Amino acid sequence: MSTVARTPVVALVGPTATGKSGLGVALAQALGGEVVNADAMALYRGMDVGTAKLAPAERAGVPHHLLDVLDVTETASVAAYQRDARATIERLLGEGRVPILVGGSGLYVRAVLDELEFPGTDPDIRGRLEQELAASGAERLHERLTRLDPTAAAAVLPSNGRRIVRALEVIELTGRPFSATMPRPGPTRYDTLQIGLDLDTGELDRRVELRVTRMFADGLADEVRRLEKEGLRVGRTASRALGYQQVLDQLDADEDMAVAAAATAQATRRFVRRQRSWFRRDQRIHWLDATRDDLLAAALAL
Repeated sequence: MSTVARTPVVALVGPTATGKSGLGVALAQALGGEVVNADAMALYRGMDVGTAKLAPAERAGVPHHLLDVLDVTETASVAAYQRDARATIERLLGEGRVPILVGGSGLYVRAVLDELEFPGTDPDIRGRLEQELAASGAERLHERLTRLDPTAAAAVLPSNGRRIVRALEVIELTGRPFSATMPRPGPTRYDTLQIGLDLDTGELDRRVELRVTRMFADGLADEVRRLEKEGLRVGRTASRALGYQQVLDQLDADEDMAVAAAATAQATRRFVRRQRSWFRRDQRIHWLDATRDDLLAAALAL
């Protein structure tokens, strides 16, 4: 049986700045596949510099799906992404193409591959909880979540107000713990090979610094100014993206983009640590050192 037949879906995951996008294109070329984006912020049109999207020429003719599908004023939804990504993957499989799922948004990857459920929402409950968040702060709501669902509270940062509100909403809406809907590694929906790219901490931090320096040199601040006119500040998720939030903060202050760059690098390093922790818990992932010279060959050998 051929490699393609045995592994009809390839998921390429890992922290930011490890080179997933480039390897994804190379794998698609080698396997007769197409890339399916699994980076939540790359869903947004116009958010190109700050998300390090490959330019069309860098995609080498490989079709990329679920890029540039949302306006910055829209809220990204894991449930909507799950629906759209699965539809894309199943269409590609039906055409005999290999879907290459590429990205570092862990929940988005799990939503596609694992049997996760996403309870509905109630605008009244959500609105009331968001009012409480604004009035009392995320830490106070996190204390409530700790009492109601300690497992969920342990997995959600006390500063992540949006996620805490969602957890409390689900608990009130369903009468079940939010943790009952959280992802747990198990049998995947598809016959899947998961490949993780990683680096030692020092090299990864160096790459993050270089990436952020390049983003600002390539015009991130101008990109944010343009998107601000298109409603970036209104977007609940787009406005909080790494780099974009920091530039917006400086546009409200003294417009010192060196300060924004330093804050972006610091926030990205923290985000990378969380990505690592998330993906390392999944024993199904085959890890490769992103610096190895034979990276493509090693991935194909898997």
